Amino acid sequence: MDNWDEIRTAYNVARIGTVSGAAEVLGVHHATVIRHIDALEERLGVRLFQRHARGYTPTEAGDDLLRVAQATDDQFSQLAGRIKGQGDAVSGELVVTSLGGLSHLLVPVLAEFQLEYPDLIVRYLTGDRLFRLEYGEAHVAVRAGSVPDQPDNVVQPFHRQQYALYASEAYVARHGMPGPVAEYDRHRFVGTDDPKSRAPFYRWMRENVPSECIVFRSGDVHAMRRAIQEGIGIGFMSQLHAAELGGLTEVHPPIEEWHGPLWLVTHMDLHRTTKVQAFLSFLKDRAKTWDSQ
Repeated sequence: MDNWDEIRTAYNVARIGTVSGAAEVLGVHHATVIRHIDALEERLGVRLFQRHARGYTPTEAGDDLLRVAQATDDQFSQLAGRIKGQGDAVSGELVVTSLGGLSHLLVPVLAEFQLEYPDLIVRYLTGDRLFRLEYGEAHVAVRAGSVPDQPDNVVQPFHRQQYALYASEAYVARHGMPGPVAEYDRHRFVGTDDPKSRAPFYRWMRENVPSECIVFRSGDVHAMRRAIQEGIGIGFMSQLHAAELGGLTEVHPPIEEWHGPLWLVTHMDLHRTTKVQAFLSFLKDRAKTWDSQ
């Protein structure tokens, strides 16, 4: 095809569904979008879209074009991600992703690393979505749980978090110190709002704490930690973070079943770049101090 701009325009119209939306994403006038679509349809000799009051809907031919254009766009994104990570300088962007619950560990390390390399722009992306390293969405991912098995990724064991059950001093003053697990039905708990959470300690909570006793539930780990601090109920926290916060009483010591392994994940195309290797080395070195704090 002679003109990638026209294909890219059609791809965005199909993806978004409106000319105005595609124009905004592409940073062009809506008339340019219409001109590109008309020219492409004329060149191919087929209708790519059905026009209607709500926008544009791809025809069968439009769907075929969308699939090819999306694959091409993904390849360009992957190439851009690789290029961004190349070079000998520790500069430009460093994109690190993890679960939000690890921010108390990673942000201090990122801050210290940036002090050492002040030309670096750090992007720290959190959330439940799995950012795709193969498309250059991140340079380094810190992931929890079972061993990541995405192809073309380099996976390294990183750290093992020790989790325990905690209550605030205010909770203990109001409700007393919990006894054995068999008596947990007399107490109040803080837990996740996700009934399918794969975190080993939340699986244990579902199996050992009556549902009606989990009186505060949230999908936000920071909200759950704050609820424990405020005395709403008993909940899980890493030993390191509980020590940092203070004012908490360990209700049940860690058991092997609750431990959460962390993994360092990088894409093979970026793993050996100077920037990624510098950060991995720095992060591993700082993590050695976590268990001793």
